[in-house]
Amino acid sequence: MAPFRALVGVAVLLPLLLQCSVAVTEVSCSDIVPMKWRREVISITDFGAVGDGRTLNTWPFKKAIYRIQHLRSRGGTLLYIPPGVWLTGSFSLTSHMTLYLARGAVIKATQDTWNWPLVDPLPSYGRGRELPGRRYVSFIQGDGISDVIITGENGTIDGQGDVWWNMWRQRSLHFTRPNLLEFKNSRDVIISNVVFQNSPFWNIHPVYCSNVVIKYVTVLAPYDSPNTDGIDPDSSSNVCIEDAHIATGDDLVAIKSGWDEYGIAYGRPSSGITIRRLQGSSPFSGIAIGSETSGGVENVLVENINLYNTGFGIHIKTNAGRGGYIRNVTVVNVRMNKVRKGIRIAGDVGDHPDEYFNRYAMPTVDGVTIKNVWGVDVQQPGSIEGIRSSPFTRICLSNVKLWGALMHYEPWKCMDVSGAALGVQPWPCSQLTGTFSAGFCSSAF
Repeated sequence: MAPFRALVGVAVLLPLLLQCSVAVTEVSCSDIVPMKWRREVISITDFGAVGDGRTLNTWPFKKAIYRIQHLRSRGGTLLYIPPGVWLTGSFSLTSHMTLYLARGAVIKATQDTWNWPLVDPLPSYGRGRELPGRRYVSFIQGDGISDVIITGENGTIDGQGDVWWNMWRQRSLHFTRPNLLEFKNSRDVIISNVVFQNSPFWNIHPVYCSNVVIKYVTVLAPYDSPNTDGIDPDSSSNVCIEDAHIATGDDLVAIKSGWDEYGIAYGRPSSGITIRRLQGSSPFSGIAIGSETSGGVENVLVENINLYNTGFGIHIKTNAGRGGYIRNVTVVNVRMNKVRKGIRIAGDVGDHPDEYFNRYAMPTVDGVTIKNVWGVDVQQPGSIEGIRSSPFTRICLSNVKLWGALMHYEPWKCMDVSGAALGVQPWPCSQLTGTFSAGFCSSAF
């Protein structure tokens, strides 16, 4: 077995070294979690797994991860998934491990929904996001772990979500659908060089986490697949998302922090979120904040984004009853093509978990700067509509050019907002032209 381990080790290391050499000149936040070399390598085939696409491998996956957890090899262990289609039920990761998918490897979720395990709802949501009560466990999950890596040679994690989407369409679901990948209460996580596809619900969901790097991933789902968000950082801090391609049926990236009274009580914000060099398409939002932001969202940087065939380019959304705050958000260098609405900042989006939410819990939106945005074939440039009892403040638009098809221009729509605008075409609403000096907006960079 020693030659095999050595060969696998070389195969694992080479793409990571090449990745580092290519990215050396690019600005990056990914150094918040360094990539680690594991001293021990084991293969899923060591535990009886069969990659024929028919054999159910849930037990081999659980045995392999149990071994990693309890033997605790110094420096951690790499679990190698060779080429093949590895059908399995849901399973949990552990600390100090790397899940490595070789080129041609597919970890595929079983479609046996009857035996899919249930877990308690997240405390910041108070219930399942779709339905009251518990929720189906995520296909791959980790809870309370650290030093975890999911990487490889662009192998695939396939949620086979069509059976779940059909249950949603037929209204036959009993609980909220499973995410494809969820880390909860975890830290020092790297997700890179993997394809995620056909998630039953949200794709990648780090919640109550810190120090998370997601880079060089591809996230795919059909354009009409319901609620298949790409990446949803949720009540998490120091999250770095870079160099991703996402094409799904819902928001490409949506930053969240809990739902109404449950999110307010849990009180954990999302902060220190960087989204950089992302491209993709969606019938909904390209880059979104919300609408579940009851724990607060702050210190967000979004830059170098390329969106096409998208509903909303930039979408910041909240609602009366949410509470919380959205502040210190910077979006810079965004290109859009064939977008229904370029920019939307709205205070009337999203439903409520139950009748017990506080109708007087008003969110605040303050200090949002959007600069260097260029769009063509944009049906409507934008709307910024705050809440009468909680107007949105210090909204800055600078060098924003959003052109309609055949040079047709729809007007901006604004209410209950103050801020400034510089170099915006078509010219935005009057609320952004006189309430702050131009210096406020120009000094944002």
